[in-house]
Amino acid sequence: MKITDVEVVYLKLPTIDASKCDGTQDTLMIRIHTDEGISGIGEIDSSPAVARAVVEASASHSIAIGLKELLLGEDPFDIERLWHKMFQGTLYFGRSGPALHAMSGIDIALWDIIGKATGRTAAQMLGGVYRDKVKAYASLLMPDTIKEAAALAERYIGLGYQAIKFGWGPFGKDDKFDVEAIRTLRTVIGDDVDLMIDIGHTWDAQQAIRMSRKFEEFNVFWIEEPLPPDDHAGYAALADASDIYIAAGEQESGRLAYERLIRDAHLDILQPDLGRCGGLTEAKKIAYMAYDKNKKVVPHAFKTGILVAASTQFVASMPHGFLLEYTVSESTLARHLVRNPVKFENGYVHLPDRPGLGIEIDPEVEAKYKA
Repeated sequence: MKITDVEVVYLKLPTIDASKCDGTQDTLMIRIHTDEGISGIGEIDSSPAVARAVVEASASHSIAIGLKELLLGEDPFDIERLWHKMFQGTLYFGRSGPALHAMSGIDIALWDIIGKATGRTAAQMLGGVYRDKVKAYASLLMPDTIKEAAALAERYIGLGYQAIKFGWGPFGKDDKFDVEAIRTLRTVIGDDVDLMIDIGHTWDAQQAIRMSRKFEEFNVFWIEEPLPPDDHAGYAALADASDIYIAAGEQESGRLAYERLIRDAHLDILQPDLGRCGGLTEAKKIAYMAYDKNKKVVPHAFKTGILVAASTQFVASMPHGFLLEYTVSESTLARHLVRNPVKFENGYVHLPDRPGLGIEIDPEVEAKYKA
């Protein structure tokens, strides 16, 4: 089997509100074609125009080559070698950031091909299935008012979610608002539902420590990204002082970055995004590194059903996998790009029994939103 084409598909809604941290407004889909008629689907979580250039760029010299050129004619089953080839071929402008983001979507698509070619799920090909269903949390952007948030929480708990996260928006800008929001949300969802809060990089370590102590009263499961991504010393101080799990890592790419988050930032929960961190190949290495250090891993997945499917396969194949982010955005791309999305039922998503990622793209939705 040989790779014959690496197709990059930029999808976007007619109007994008850049004031919102909402990655479901557009996406970059990868479709890899082979000479045996099998194609694989992947998704990149990045700036679409930038990542597209990384894939389609013509070669400049031996360590500055576009990813498509590096892959044509290759065997998709050589997945570790191809990951290394892409990494070495983009050293001049890569090693992290958009180059790793672009590699991530390609890597996911390669695993989809391998699964389809063998008639097995991506989780099986990653090493085996530890569980056929995964607890999923409803992931929502925090609305402007606590009343709106309470209504959303009531809605999604009513749909069967046993965990819920609110993030960004007004969080982190007013301590009194934050405490009252958490108090109200806990009252609405009850004591048995996990509650997570994403602050969105707005605090310093001292404020984060102070606020985490206030949140302990409401049994917050984790506080996500309260500090800027590079404030490792601040994260270490917070994690060491707080009884609440501290989670971060969606901004990072490559396993060395996650090694630093464990060693220097003392994080409790790592959140690699499969569309950014290096794909399933690199995420597996990150997961086992965390497993050896007895750290939790919950992948970030605020995009379309492609990333949700890849993340489900990933968590199912981890010995310590226990939780999945499930965006409940009403964006058409999030809800309808995948024709047969991963099934959610009674608080859990179920591992598809179809080969590869187990999903199909709706061609009408793709055509309608193709930029």
